[in-house]
Amino acid sequence: MTVRKILGWGRRTIELGRQRVSPNARARLVDLALAAGTTGIEIGLLSDSFGAPEAPHPSITVALSVCAGMLILLHRRCPLSVLTSILLIEAVLAAIGAYPGGAPAVVAIGLVGLREERRRSVPAVVVTAIVLQVSSISAVPVPILAWAAGVYVQTRLRYVSALSERAEQLEREREQRDLIAAQAERTAIARELHDIVAHSVTVMLLGVRGARDSVRSNPDLAEEALRRVEKSGEESMAELRRMLHVLREPDAASTQQATGRPSSTIDLAPAPTASRIPDLVQQHRQAGMPVTLQLTGITREAPPGIELTAYRIVQEGLTNVLKHAQDPSRVRVELNYQGEQLHVMVEDDGRTAASIVSNGHGLRGLRERVSATHGELMVENPATPSPIGFRLTAHLPLPKDETP
Repeated sequence: MTVRKILGWGRRTIELGRQRVSPNARARLVDLALAAGTTGIEIGLLSDSFGAPEAPHPSITVALSVCAGMLILLHRRCPLSVLTSILLIEAVLAAIGAYPGGAPAVVAIGLVGLREERRRSVPAVVVTAIVLQVSSISAVPVPILAWAAGVYVQTRLRYVSALSERAEQLEREREQRDLIAAQAERTAIARELHDIVAHSVTVMLLGVRGARDSVRSNPDLAEEALRRVEKSGEESMAELRRMLHVLREPDAASTQQATGRPSSTIDLAPAPTASRIPDLVQQHRQAGMPVTLQLTGITREAPPGIELTAYRIVQEGLTNVLKHAQDPSRVRVELNYQGEQLHVMVEDDGRTAASIVSNGHGLRGLRERVSATHGELMVENPATPSPIGFRLTAHLPLPKDETP
């Protein structure tokens, strides 16, 4: 066996030994070393009295010193009782003519300062100082200094423990914030995907059905329907490309920083705004929906979140008409800029299933969108209790108009 193998085996053995030593076992080893060291110091201090005419037999002195030193092993359970017992042994040693050094008592009072509350350790240090002074074992400052050292260590340990708990709490809060942020991001992605895909697929599906029904009787009408389907698909692809770019934006920024050139040269469509609502209405009108648009108030630019929310409300309302309204004769879209609010309404008079008022994923997503803007969304059936008609109304906040 080579020296290298022997050293490697020894290193692994030491590492395994360190891993197997539990915190409790390590604490017991520390206590044992402290008790043994204190006992050795006390016996060394008592050795000056060995052989003196008035001193007891050394075996008695050593036995009492060992008892006093070994009592330190119990300091974690009952530090005050350990101190009291050690003081009694030290007093007995002084009374029988030995000259105890007071090492166990000094260590014990330091451990009392470390383990006990201040209101209990202060009387203990006073009694210890008096006993050691009266027994001529130690000067007054020695036990006080030992107690002060124990109190200082206790304060530092509590401070470090508080810092550790605070760090753990901050870490838990950070993880919780990350979970909430991730959930919010997933919800936003799902909401955006639904708004894009559900609307475009519905429009394309209806367009394809219309083209199928008229391909023989009216080829021009079928061609126009397919052209609208193509346009709807292109718009949806542009919006999906924009959303995917936003999701990949950190990677794109890193690539540009590393290479000095953009990671993608794809033209990205801007996020839909309220100004595109007339085009959206016109698209559905061309698809055969009897929809009208009414704009009232002074049109003005709103924050991007409000603009996108207004567009998605109209989009979802018209999509619901396509999917759920049976034979509507009138569909009305209203945009009303009134003061510091934008009122958006989509209404139809078709027969509508009541379940979509509460169970639709799109409506749930709209509620989340509107809530994020501190607005208000109302979904109602104007002809209640009959299932005729459906109305979607939203009140979105606008910034204060500062124009004179």
